[in-house]
Amino acid sequence: MTYALYLVIMKYIKYLAIMTLTGLLLVNCSGGKDWRSASRESAGIAPDPAETHEAVLQVYGARAWGWRGWFAIHTWIAAKRTGETSYTVYDVVGWRENRGLPVLRITRDVPDRYWFGEKPRILSDRRGKGVDKLIDAVDQAARAYPWKTTYKVFPGPNSNTFTAWIGKQVPALELQLPFSAIGSGYVN
Repeated sequence: MTYALYLVIMKYIKYLAIMTLTGLLLVNCSGGKDWRSASRESAGIAPDPAETHEAVLQVYGARAWGWRGWFAIHTWIAAKRTGETSYTVYDVVGWRENRGLPVLRITRDVPDRYWFGEKPRILSDRRGKGVDKLIDAVDQAARAYPWKTTYKVFPGPNSNTFTAWIGKQVPALELQLPFSAIGSGYVN
């Protein structure tokens, strides 16, 4: 065997090893979970709207799906005005763009869903007096969001860009997103 052939074989083996390890890493980083069967149930964090008369405005964050979850979160907003019996959820989801839909979604939904198997945590929780006005301001800001049809994982605009946009437009919300909200700096 010539030295040149030896180098080619070694390069090929190195390539196969890297690709195999990368594949194993990507499979294991999702814990063997499949996004299609991952939980999207309520985490039981949000107050039951049927039993809670007061206004509720919450910002949630959960680890992103797959390998991104090692360092990044996905954020969204849930709101229920005084006396309402359901929540409105405001979020940006990138794969909606692939289907020709706006990435911004405003809909009645479960406020505290697991984000594809990842339990959400509350980043901001506002309730009671004065919160209806905050909800009106959040709704107005969401409808004015400038990147309704555009999504880029990095540097943005993405789901965290949306939440940061709301925080910037509604300073009374006093929203502080964590460092792991990758894309939140896109609005600055």
